[in-house]
Amino acid sequence: MNAHVKIETPRLSRRTMLRAGAAAGGGLFLSARLPGIAAAATEQTAARTLNAPTLNAPALNAYVKIAPDGLVTIVAKNPECGQGVKTMLPMLIAEELDVDWKDVRIVQAMNDPVTYPRQFAGGSLATPMNWEPMRRVGAAGRQMLIQAAADTWGVPAGECSTEPGLVRHGASGKSLRYGELAARAATVAPPKLETVTLKDPKTFRIIGRAQANIDGPAIVSGKPLYGIDVELPGMKYAVFHKCPVFYGRCLEANIPEVKAMPGVIDLHVIEGNKDLGGLSSGVAVVADSWWHANKARAALTPQWDEGPFGGHSTDGYDARAKTLAPAAPQQILRKDGDVDAALAGAAKVVEAEYSYPFVSHQPLEPQNCTARWDGDKLEIWTSTQNPEPGRQLIAKTLGVPADHIAIHMMRCGGGFGRRLSNDYMVEAATIAKRAGVPIKLLWSREDDMRHDMYRPGGYHSFKAGLDTSGKLVAWKTHFVTFSRDGKVVNSGDLAPSEFPAHFVPDLQFGTSMMETLIPTGPMRAPRSNAMSFVHQSFLDELAHAAGQDPIAFQLALLDQPGAHEGYDAPRMAAVVRAVAERSGWGKRKLPPGHALGFAQYYSHQGYFAEVVEASVAASGRVKAHKVWVVGDVGSQVINPLNAENQVQGAVLDGIGQALGLEITFAKGRTQQSNFGEYPLIRMADAPPVDVHFLVSNHPPTGLGEPALPPVIPALCNAVFAATGKRVRSLPIDQGMLKTV
Repeated sequence: MNAHVKIETPRLSRRTMLRAGAAAGGGLFLSARLPGIAAAATEQTAARTLNAPTLNAPALNAYVKIAPDGLVTIVAKNPECGQGVKTMLPMLIAEELDVDWKDVRIVQAMNDPVTYPRQFAGGSLATPMNWEPMRRVGAAGRQMLIQAAADTWGVPAGECSTEPGLVRHGASGKSLRYGELAARAATVAPPKLETVTLKDPKTFRIIGRAQANIDGPAIVSGKPLYGIDVELPGMKYAVFHKCPVFYGRCLEANIPEVKAMPGVIDLHVIEGNKDLGGLSSGVAVVADSWWHANKARAALTPQWDEGPFGGHSTDGYDARAKTLAPAAPQQILRKDGDVDAALAGAAKVVEAEYSYPFVSHQPLEPQNCTARWDGDKLEIWTSTQNPEPGRQLIAKTLGVPADHIAIHMMRCGGGFGRRLSNDYMVEAATIAKRAGVPIKLLWSREDDMRHDMYRPGGYHSFKAGLDTSGKLVAWKTHFVTFSRDGKVVNSGDLAPSEFPAHFVPDLQFGTSMMETLIPTGPMRAPRSNAMSFVHQSFLDELAHAAGQDPIAFQLALLDQPGAHEGYDAPRMAAVVRAVAERSGWGKRKLPPGHALGFAQYYSHQGYFAEVVEASVAASGRVKAHKVWVVGDVGSQVINPLNAENQVQGAVLDGIGQALGLEITFAKGRTQQSNFGEYPLIRMADAPPVDVHFLVSNHPPTGLGEPALPPVIPALCNAVFAATGKRVRSLPIDQGMLKTV
């Protein structure tokens, strides 16, 4: 059975279409289209996709095929970056189709936006976008199989039911397996998707049960899955040497000398352009091996025009922020009540300055792309979170029709938002076009760190007022962020609804900007991973200034009545109370020098509260000993095993950021180049993470991002509880905490 699902929006209407036909080699093909999509793949095209031995076929939203032997093939539509969608999304169809998970085979789609829109990985959106549509496609297939069996037996369909992989007629005891029914099911009139009956969650056999990563055996045995693993006949290797200053240009280079080196095939200057995330200026090297290409690169002595960014530095940004912070904000994002009057009348006023640095994504698989031209047609193999914008970027840059470009989505060795940009893809396409042979472009670790789309830094000035009972009555923020051409940089904004907006009667959010050419972009829990640190840390400060327990202080805020602009305060209060209970907050007997810290945060539709147990050694070294996490992501955790892994990974990611990650700039250059200067978290610093989910009556939402933001302030608040010293800038300064 082949099922091809077009998803433009998760809402279904009576105009939804479900088409059926015979699959190649026997079986049933389903093609479901929602209104507003120009064209869908033909049954023949989708059948080739499922029967092809390789991935040389269009991509999908969901394909399903039931072969005559009963094996079910489901094609995963979205890029897999370790977030588990290659396993999770097919689970939705398999559940409603009512098949045995052991009989399911999963293959990865290619990019094809005409047939399969919204093929991307980001924003923790895979679950909310696909939860209902994919289940309905599976349910429609189940209904057609039931009808085929009823027609075979000459009985009403209502007398038939399914068990995994078969249809049964209860009265007669007859049964037929799906593989036996698939051909006849292809002749059944497809139901309207909005009319199909979905399973009662109490009957789920696949959803809600721990399912192992479908790629797990291949990963642990070292089989090729990732972009970096691609090998093509006749393939050569490429490196691209770019200006160390962002948007600098190559004026000249010692090309004849380097081109004569052993193993070097071609070497030339690429002019590039000024598009963010596009084609930079630099020197391309093509060689017989990556070792030869890197040796040639090391021998290059290019002359650079460093452009206007050469004078920029972290020290300069810090100094500029110090002049902007005490001045009036350039823009008022939100103003409730009269904050100045409320501050003047407050019993206690608390002020603090917070900051955080630029941060690099650093997926363990550096950026890479393999490209092959065949006349005016281009084929790409790459690890990307966002294949279609990459295709359009190549088309625009090289003047190639987009429909002449095919992209194979390889498994990503980490993404975290970096692979939403496709600069490496257009570089590979450009180099391959001149080379005339397939090439694999591979960035070095230094390339990856020095040419990232960084999480932007920021500076926050806070001033808040408490009344005589310790209640928060006034809140004033001045956020100094970065801009490009007068607009806030990507992921550098402050939302007017940021907590505690709506929970404080007199509140003002103001911002000011300073120009930069540093390329920025989303990083796991974009914006939230920084805003959580400053806001939840300052709320902890206010709790202590009020002489109140930090959890009790925040619950008092959350328990206020009224509408809160999409923020469900009771849901957050529930997870806060649950994490207090699970962590033994206020009751746990801790070893000497240990303390607990708390934070909560809502992002990417997930409500999370976290408690960290930490200690600080006399040397200033911070150690997290355990983390308790409670989250509410709706009524169903689809794959509990993957969900737990996602939360644990997010927590460790956040702890790693807090302990040591910082990107700085001098003379327009990134000063860090490898893990020795940018230390990712090691096993010795990775604490056990206790994960618990509350089930609520809301549609399920995603898990790749919302567990990260609270852990950073929770760790920093634990440091304060242990030492009395407040962490107001990241990464945590061990020198400040040192006592010997």
